[in-house]
Amino acid sequence: MITTGAASDSIHNKGYTHIFQIYTPASRYLTGALDMFKAADPNAKKVAIVYENSKFAKDVATAAKAYAEKNGFEVVLFEAYAPGTTDFSSFINKILAKKPDAIIGGGHFADGETFAKQLYEKKVDVKLVSLLVAPAVPEFAEIGDAALYVTGPSQWEPLAKYTRESAKALGIEWYGLSVEEFDKEYKEAYGYDPGYHAAGGYAAGLVLQKAIEDAGTLDTEEVKKALEKMDIMTFYGRIKFETGKYYGRQIGHEMVYLQWQKKDGKLVKEVVWPDAAKSSELVYPMTTKYGEEAKGKAKETAEEKQAQEKPKSTPGFEVALAIAGISVAYLLRRKL
Repeated sequence: MITTGAASDSIHNKGYTHIFQIYTPASRYLTGALDMFKAADPNAKKVAIVYENSKFAKDVATAAKAYAEKNGFEVVLFEAYAPGTTDFSSFINKILAKKPDAIIGGGHFADGETFAKQLYEKKVDVKLVSLLVAPAVPEFAEIGDAALYVTGPSQWEPLAKYTRESAKALGIEWYGLSVEEFDKEYKEAYGYDPGYHAAGGYAAGLVLQKAIEDAGTLDTEEVKKALEKMDIMTFYGRIKFETGKYYGRQIGHEMVYLQWQKKDGKLVKEVVWPDAAKSSELVYPMTTKYGEEAKGKAKETAEEKQAQEKPKSTPGFEVALAIAGISVAYLLRRKL
């Protein structure tokens, strides 16, 4: 079985030997954010992990904490909030007291959107924010500049730049259609952009096809052996399966990290990590937006001041000028 839509790690340590996972597992949902952070700023070390108290978010956050500590980060805050939380003031106060370089966590769309908005309203001085779920949803842009430069993981995005060249750079085989071809064919068939659920489903079929071709037969055990050996790059990213304790778990595919940026004055999503997939460079630190906002306000203030200081014509002078004009016209008529 090729599973898609399932990101749990635990199913793969129960002794099953015919289940192979397409999605990046929960244990690596936010570890890429730390890799991206380290690549952008090797000297930044303090991380706050604030997450929703739900099974999935807790699993992701716990794995991220272990990964952070293993890689030399100091986790200065590790705390859960109740599902449905709408006021993050107490958490933000704790964050301000701990002065982290980055904040990662979240849970679902509503809480992630609210958290990002309140971080912006408080002008929290952190270099990176990476949240589950919310930033990947187009509606996240509705919070305006609060969304700007926030990052988040996604299993796949149409902007991902996986190519034959990126496969070659990794020394692995490219298989199947390109990102552009999948995107085009999907839109022609369904009339809208594909999301990662559709891409994952297609990738599952593609992987099974490749395994059958490599096996040269439909025999289950031979196809299984082909899957065990597989290490390829597709439009969906790299595909490789674990064959040890967590048999069949995905170990090749990475989450792509998107960031909300501004293009021609509009908020747009860009893929900024990993290098093999990115469509744009990461804007770092995210507090750049506070400086841009300050510059924008300073410009507006200067323009307003200039308008106020601009000499204005005096109504009395205009009236006098009009009377003089009438008088001259009258005298000329008398003369004529």
